[in-house]
Amino acid sequence: MTQLDNILYEVTKPARYTGNEWNSIVKDWAKTPMKIALSYPDLYEIGMSNMAVPILYDLLNRQPDILAERAYAPWRDMETAMRQAGIPLFSLESKRPLKEFDIIGFSLGYELTYTNILNMLDLAQIPVLVAERNDSHPLVIAGGSCTLNPEPITDFIDLFVIGDGEEVVLEMTECFRDWQKSTKKAPKEELLRRLAMIPGIYIPSFYRVAYQADGLIKSFTPTILEAKSSIERRIITKLPPPVTKPVVPLIEVIHDRGAIEIQRGCSRGCRFCQAGIIYRPLRVRPQAEIIQAASDLVNSCGYNEISLISLSTSDYPHIDELVAQLSQRYPDLALSLPSLYIDNFSIELMGKLPRHNKTGLTFAPEAGSERLRRSINKDVTEEKLMETAATAFERGWTGLKLYFMIGLPGETPDDIVEIARLVDKVHHLGRQTKGKTPQLRITLSTFVPKPHTPFQWVSQESEEGLNTKTELLKQRLRRKGVRISWQDPKISQLEAVLSRGDRRLGKVIQQAWRLGCTFDSWSEYLNLKNWQRAFQETGLDMDFYARRLRSPDELLPWTHINSGVTTAFLKQEEQRSRDERKTRDCRTEACNACGLEHSQTKCQEKLKS
Repeated sequence: MTQLDNILYEVTKPARYTGNEWNSIVKDWAKTPMKIALSYPDLYEIGMSNMAVPILYDLLNRQPDILAERAYAPWRDMETAMRQAGIPLFSLESKRPLKEFDIIGFSLGYELTYTNILNMLDLAQIPVLVAERNDSHPLVIAGGSCTLNPEPITDFIDLFVIGDGEEVVLEMTECFRDWQKSTKKAPKEELLRRLAMIPGIYIPSFYRVAYQADGLIKSFTPTILEAKSSIERRIITKLPPPVTKPVVPLIEVIHDRGAIEIQRGCSRGCRFCQAGIIYRPLRVRPQAEIIQAASDLVNSCGYNEISLISLSTSDYPHIDELVAQLSQRYPDLALSLPSLYIDNFSIELMGKLPRHNKTGLTFAPEAGSERLRRSINKDVTEEKLMETAATAFERGWTGLKLYFMIGLPGETPDDIVEIARLVDKVHHLGRQTKGKTPQLRITLSTFVPKPHTPFQWVSQESEEGLNTKTELLKQRLRRKGVRISWQDPKISQLEAVLSRGDRRLGKVIQQAWRLGCTFDSWSEYLNLKNWQRAFQETGLDMDFYARRLRSPDELLPWTHINSGVTTAFLKQEEQRSRDERKTRDCRTEACNACGLEHSQTKCQEKLKS
């Protein structure tokens, strides 16, 4: 701490690194056998807004023989100061160097944090390559949505947890506990062999990948008996109790409020949405549990705002009753309802909140034309959008925020013009209804084809094409009351490369990091020239991963990762997209036979019981 005190005055927001937050847990280091560092490869303010880390932090610290502490990527000024002072990356709770922990776990929710993983390991004085570590180094593991294609970072991670982590992490620590007690001096490979037998655990070093002359994958072969040919995603049938004593940050973070996960999964089936696939099936938390959690959060954290988290919050069964009960019990508590569906019910729901401002509502039509919305299975008609907008304006909202995607499969210039036309109609409607200019905020994101989705085989549009479409919209939406923001296509291109890459990308990621790439998700720090140089120096091509159209029969880098949704279903959905045919929501319509029927039935039975 003396060394740390000597540098904290030199950096911005030193509270990012001091720890001692309300509800943080500090156990006796000497008396706790198993030590785990939960790491998030981005800034404290972003990591503290992540929901996975608090769940695991609470779950692990409930075990008497385990201590779990946190670590985040230091900002560049802090990194410089730490390297100059010779201070290795440390945990917030005990200020112990990460290299002294038994296990370092990374939560991976975004591919553009990969270089931060390398930087954190290096700053922790741990070799970044698995091949260069020995039995004295911590076991480095990773979980999160990115691990549904773990191949680009297999050079750096010993072990991946695929799917829901709440059950498998306890099975993993039980295995580690037994290894510590009975065979502590056995090689780490013996531990890995035992861990490989746990469903949902993937250990890349136990597999060999062969490539064809054209760069496509020829084969993917397990090299030991314990390694399974297919890694099944772990799925919990019942949501664990919500975290009601999370660590309260000392500074303002991205989502500076309490959070309760009210359901996990989504059944709407938007074809571009990876989360809609990899978090299936839908699992719902009982209302009584949510209401009690809200009370506990207020009492243990002092929050005056709570967010009800879900991929589609308005789909929660009897969400209006839940909001009414929370509003009645806690009239001074602000409720945040993200991910609302476009309909009048959502407007009525927002109107029932005990505390809310009427400066804006957020909806995501995603595409401008109904033809393209049918193609991506976004079940929103123009009539429904206009009806919802009219209701919002009539009930006092002064503006709307609308999300659209560009570069979607099958998109034409006419679809881009339709975005502008739709915005014009909403803008005109607002002027008619309010008698003054409404405030519309239009956010454009670039479509990125993701693994385990019906669009996993398609190519990404070129940077030139995306820029042309963005410019077209900027020209057509130049008017008072309309603000447009968009994502740099360069960021989306790199995301597409890392999303669908194979394990050969490890050397690219390492070289980009050596060239100075970190915080690539921050537009001010993304250096695409260094990434392009890294590809050139390693003999790989960005377009091979981002823009190449894949054959439906190609062996994909993530083929061995079984999400539970069948390839046959994804191919069927891709064909339905080209046919511009909708697939109905299986909550209210017939089962679509995606492959998770058994899991869905088990979840529903658990919920009823």
